[in-house]
Amino acid sequence: MRIAVVGAGFAGLSAAKVLRQSGFEVSVFEKSPDVGGVWSSTRRYPGLRTQNNKGTYHLSDLPMPAHYPQWPSGEQVQQYVESYVDRFGLRPVLRLATEVVAAKLVDDETAWLIASRPTGGRDPATWERYDHLVVANGIFSEPLIPHFEGRADFVAAGGRVLACGEFHDLEAARGKHVLVVGYGKSSCDVAVPLSDVAARTHVVARQLLWKMPKKLGGAVNYKYLLLTRMGEALFRYIRVKGFERFLHGPGNGLRRGMLDGVGSVATRQLKLRELGLVPNGTFEDIARSTVSLATDGFFERVADGRISVHRDRQISELLVDEGRPAARLADGTVLPADLVICGTGFRQHVPFFDAALHARLEDDEGNFMLHRQILPVDVPHLTFAGYNSSFFSPLSAEMAAVWTAAHLRGGIALPPRERMREQVRTRLAWMAARTNGQHARGTSIIPFSMHNIDEVLDDLGLNLGPLARARQWLLPVDPRAYRRVTPRMIRRTAATAPRESVSQPA
Repeated sequence: MRIAVVGAGFAGLSAAKVLRQSGFEVSVFEKSPDVGGVWSSTRRYPGLRTQNNKGTYHLSDLPMPAHYPQWPSGEQVQQYVESYVDRFGLRPVLRLATEVVAAKLVDDETAWLIASRPTGGRDPATWERYDHLVVANGIFSEPLIPHFEGRADFVAAGGRVLACGEFHDLEAARGKHVLVVGYGKSSCDVAVPLSDVAARTHVVARQLLWKMPKKLGGAVNYKYLLLTRMGEALFRYIRVKGFERFLHGPGNGLRRGMLDGVGSVATRQLKLRELGLVPNGTFEDIARSTVSLATDGFFERVADGRISVHRDRQISELLVDEGRPAARLADGTVLPADLVICGTGFRQHVPFFDAALHARLEDDEGNFMLHRQILPVDVPHLTFAGYNSSFFSPLSAEMAAVWTAAHLRGGIALPPRERMREQVRTRLAWMAARTNGQHARGTSIIPFSMHNIDEVLDDLGLNLGPLARARQWLLPVDPRAYRRVTPRMIRRTAATAPRESVSQPA
């Protein structure tokens, strides 16, 4: 079986590694000149770091290097991904700087035709046939920049509008007036180094998010609070079981007290009240769609005036004010703005699929209809990797890859299609309700990382034992606990796998 994987981030590379170890022939297409996905050199902005500590943000069989800091830089993560490629011999299957421009099912829908060409080139595309397609293009790969009235005149006057991932040269902001749009991780991360070189740095925040200090009270690493099964259980899942029934029943007061206590400490530690930056709502809202760590130095720079935050505001238009680029906020404030950098989210989209194929993949609201966040209900010979964004995205993507390999080896008994469709619809409705629609078209499972991994591995009968999972209730999840899952899957599915795919892991 020939398998095409589109994307060479954590999801695409772990899929390639697992599928190759499972006996399949794999080709990985990546439009960037290097691997890494969101960590690629083509997308790294100044100040980019992980949200997870290095002990929880890696693939199961290759820890981060011991000399890395607790929160590695974007460059260090990309170097780690390169080492993963070398460790598992993936370079021969990589097609870097190669863009997939079209993918379509053959007439009888038994295989895929994939069209690719060098990135940025104009030569005719080359078409190849594959038995299966894995989409790992990344749910954070296509920046979503708002439509700004007056942008054309603004640009003509010398202004620039960029997504965070398009901004690489800090010197381009030296002495400039910079507006950063958004209040998520990328916006706050990039604002800090900008404030060291820009004439003024303004952050325009439509809605404030709760921020979690890396060390609560300066002592307790946040990984012990949110990167455990206990931390996950503080938020109500679609179905509660075990101790969760207590936390969301008789123990609900205790649960809310724990969250409110963390919120109170964070508010004091970050001096949010003094800065006028206490978000609306409660601290429990931190897990509505994302958890954002406080960027080192951000609130200190707000306090000393190097960063100005305009909360509950939006840019109403870009304009030219006395011959210089500027922006008008919704309250009428006009700010000089030589450079506007947008950390305003991403568009979840598969650009090489046509409208008809997207219609088969999505519901009426545009959400992806994926069983286990992996398998399209109504499109054959297709799976997704990395469409289960979580606190432990590398591990979540890797376990989804194990599920895909087991499925292709005949090792999963799927529910009837109509039951899968109904299960997906129920889950999407729940996700939309709990996040107020901020669920990345159904691809973000935050904060329920381990629930998703449990469901995926329970399908295979390969979940960790009760004792190992019990440890994860109080200690941060260590991806190394899952390093034997792939070889166990290969052995377990050996009897059901197509004869030519039977192999042992390298």
